[in-house]
Amino acid sequence: MQKTNNQTEWDLSSLYKRDNDPEIKKNRKIIEENSEQFVKKWRNRKDYLENPSVLKEALDEYNEFNTNYADAGKEGYYFHLRYEKDQLDPKLRSKYNQTQDFKNKIDNKMRFFYLSLAKISPENQKRLLKYVRDADLHPLLSPYKHFLETIFKESKHLLSEEEENILSLKSVPAYENWVKMTASFLSKEERKVLLEDGTKVKKSFSEILSLVDSTNEKVRDEAARAFNEILKKYSDVAVEELNSIVENKKIDDELRKIPSPDYSRHLHDDIDTSTVEALIKSVSKRFDISQKFYELKAKLLKVKKLKYHERNVPYGDINKNYTYNQSVELIHKVFKNLDKEFDDIFTRFSANGQIDVYPKKGKRGGAFCAYHLISEPTFILLNFGGKLDDTLTIAHELGHGINNELIKTKQNALNFATPTSTAEVASTFMEDFVLEEVLKEADEHERLNLMMMKLNSDISTIFRQIALYKFELELHKLYRNKGYLPKDIIGKIFQKNMSDYMGEYVEQSAGSENWWLYWQHVRYFFYVYSYASGLLISKSLQSLVRKDPQSIEKVKEFLSAGTSESPRNIFLKLGIDISDKFFWNRGISEVENLLNETTKLAKKLKKYEAPYS
Repeated sequence: MQKTNNQTEWDLSSLYKRDNDPEIKKNRKIIEENSEQFVKKWRNRKDYLENPSVLKEALDEYNEFNTNYADAGKEGYYFHLRYEKDQLDPKLRSKYNQTQDFKNKIDNKMRFFYLSLAKISPENQKRLLKYVRDADLHPLLSPYKHFLETIFKESKHLLSEEEENILSLKSVPAYENWVKMTASFLSKEERKVLLEDGTKVKKSFSEILSLVDSTNEKVRDEAARAFNEILKKYSDVAVEELNSIVENKKIDDELRKIPSPDYSRHLHDDIDTSTVEALIKSVSKRFDISQKFYELKAKLLKVKKLKYHERNVPYGDINKNYTYNQSVELIHKVFKNLDKEFDDIFTRFSANGQIDVYPKKGKRGGAFCAYHLISEPTFILLNFGGKLDDTLTIAHELGHGINNELIKTKQNALNFATPTSTAEVASTFMEDFVLEEVLKEADEHERLNLMMMKLNSDISTIFRQIALYKFELELHKLYRNKGYLPKDIIGKIFQKNMSDYMGEYVEQSAGSENWWLYWQHVRYFFYVYSYASGLLISKSLQSLVRKDPQSIEKVKEFLSAGTSESPRNIFLKLGIDISDKFFWNRGISEVENLLNETTKLAKKLKKYEAPYS
């Protein structure tokens, strides 16, 4: 067995020892000095906009700044993580806000450089790109190839330096504070709910959400009532929040001459709108797959229709408990089989306190993988509850973490990122191989249960996320026509789009009209398509590795690419064309095949009969 040395709380001492660490002030001064030096040297110069050699010098220094000092440096990262651990502490909220003010101040100082590059004339852009694309003849600028290409592409939507500074400054009161407000209100809530042992215990908001998926009907129904009660309590506030941040986005888009509500997301993610539209259309055309899945689940659970909150209830006995260490052992085994470096990264995260495991009051719900600067460690937040799904969540977030660490080995600070369009590839890749390992040990009955769980995940990741994307699109377009959206209209739009993918076998139950309220991604604007694109691309990479284990090197090549190329070009090197509309259909067909296989097994095991057959 793998020997474990697992810390279960974050150790942030690699950033700072404590909230009032004197090093915070010292490092803030260093950031100010370095930003001033950069501004003083380059602010009034124009030679770097024409001379490739001088541009290389400027980019090297800009890269150095982004390696160590950008985004308020360690201070920005430290207080972000501290706040996510305890959203109820007003002192932390104050520290975090102060850090954001400092970050914005430095960003505003440094913004001239990015904007100056963006305002290079089209003629000079073409000339400079020769030094980028032809690396053999002109290797000078090749480390910054795609960074420059991306700036030149975005340039027509960027404003003047003064205008960009104003937009940055107003983003805190017009966007960030609204979003934090709703999240903090929800995180404070607790309710007494029924547990499976028959006791009633006070649980946090995130814990209540977990109980909604209980296989015990009384437990999940009471958890759903408590959950709906909390959402209803804050629905009026959240409606004002949503209208405000959607209005803020509308203003920004109009100023930048952005043609559609979702275009800025595509531009930011370095993906063609036509590629995203092909994905949306391909998945939407096959909503019959998700509808058939919910029909199968209703039959297996022997109900005519699933209540809205029951759509994710596990089928069968897969609610066995996993200790955190058992989950760790399983993931270590899978990672070792895939690639030793994956396992080494996980071991390092565990030993160094880079994973925060258990839920508690005030801690942000859900799970995420956080990264900041290329010189700083990755941190993972979990709310581990002991279910198989929690184990898969660990693998999912570790996929992101491994992706970040591999980028560090090959890229500079300006390429240290993952486009949203491919951000979920690594995570779903790792998650699916862990589930595959669990399936190996299963008999036919267990296999049916696990296949239903996998289908539930795939349906949620692909079909639900595209339905949510369409909800967002309809929401933004209607807002831009009406100027304000009341609660009942938002609820109806949400329920309509949920019904489209769920079909007639899932009720749009009372209270479900508010379930958009806790969904953080509605605040990130059109992020959710990436879950679908990520899983469908991941399925292609998984297929490569299953056919030839040595193909894991190609996967690592992708995982270490960062933003050094566009996603399309990165995958073309692997023989995958994500601009081909038939590519998406092939991945969707895999989900359909799994559904057909699962339905056949359910019939073989006589798991449902008339009148549900």
